[in-house]
Amino acid sequence: MNEGMKELLIVKYGEVMLKGNNRPMFVNALIRNINEVFGDSVRYRIRKGQSMLYIEPEEGFDLDQATKQLRRVFGVLLFHRALEVEKDPEKIKASSVDYFAKALNGSRSFKIETRRTDKQFPQRSQEINNLLGAHIADAFPHLQVDVHDPDVTLFVNIRKEAAYIYRDKERGAGGLPVGTGGKATALLSGGIDSPLAAWLIARRGVALNALHFHSYPYTSERSKKKVIGLARQLAQYTGRMNLYVFPFTGIQEAIADHCPDDQLTIIMRRMMMKGAEKIARKTSAQALVTGESIAQVASQTMESLTVTNAAVDMPVFRPLIGMDKEEIIDFTRQIGTYNISIEPYSDCCTIFVPRHPQTKPKLEKIRESESQVDFDGMIDKAMEKVEVIEIKPEEEAMIE
Repeated sequence: MNEGMKELLIVKYGEVMLKGNNRPMFVNALIRNINEVFGDSVRYRIRKGQSMLYIEPEEGFDLDQATKQLRRVFGVLLFHRALEVEKDPEKIKASSVDYFAKALNGSRSFKIETRRTDKQFPQRSQEINNLLGAHIADAFPHLQVDVHDPDVTLFVNIRKEAAYIYRDKERGAGGLPVGTGGKATALLSGGIDSPLAAWLIARRGVALNALHFHSYPYTSERSKKKVIGLARQLAQYTGRMNLYVFPFTGIQEAIADHCPDDQLTIIMRRMMMKGAEKIARKTSAQALVTGESIAQVASQTMESLTVTNAAVDMPVFRPLIGMDKEEIIDFTRQIGTYNISIEPYSDCCTIFVPRHPQTKPKLEKIRESESQVDFDGMIDKAMEKVEVIEIKPEEEAMIE
């Protein structure tokens, strides 16, 4: 690379710009999360700009690996690899040809798109477009200028400190930096819905821990490993979290033995919520997160959700509530949880399923059935045996 030039990463953080006087807190959280993703084994420097961050690599920093990691950092709206060049028209021209050559790949048309943030720079944006366009056309005679639908675009940003040349803008995960929106406990089954619910809440800046209800031997150790795999995949976005594995067998058996068959599902859901609330309060979480979508199954009718909510005294977030199954599946493919979710290992929600579950339960009837068993005492005893698994983002998200 020529003297006076260096390649770096530019990160734009979109929604964070709307935070007014609180913006520095959000930006610092974003920097902290980027540092955690990159780890301590690489050397680089992050400096702040207006509405963006500049990540300047040092020796041994892998830009290709860094771009893959940035795609999974909440709070990153857009980012791109860029060449930082001195604000000299001749150096910008020379650099643009060298940098542009790497992006051609059979392209037949191009355009230049310049933004002149530094209004003191002598050439205006259109003049820079014309200057660089003519220079590139001379260097690559087979290329035609197409300002409407080019095969490749060269972006130029003239800022106060330097000029930046780049080819591609990549979309990040968007949202807000994890850790800026409080903390929640996500109920994580082995199914398709709950991992996406956790992902969507984390995208709003909420730090998560995860909770899985395990009913061994009705559900196997493979089902638990499947959930660990889902948690690891989520951690690629959320950062490290704890996964709490709650022993639910005895409680489910008591529900099946002492409660009416058509109430089994709704009472099971209520006991899960009670256990989840205890985990949440123990870990200073402020809300619960579930993957329910209205009317998807019997336990997710309006009446059933109302009765389920009555089991706890903290907010329950359901980010999938208005989504249909196809939307959910498409989204989970994008975030990498779908293939893990469809592994054939059942969770506790698939056992003791009544033939004709209630769809319009009455809270007073449900509470009357629950009074036949000391469920609160059973939940307290189960809490003593909860397994805690630390989930780290650098681990592979797979089932062993």
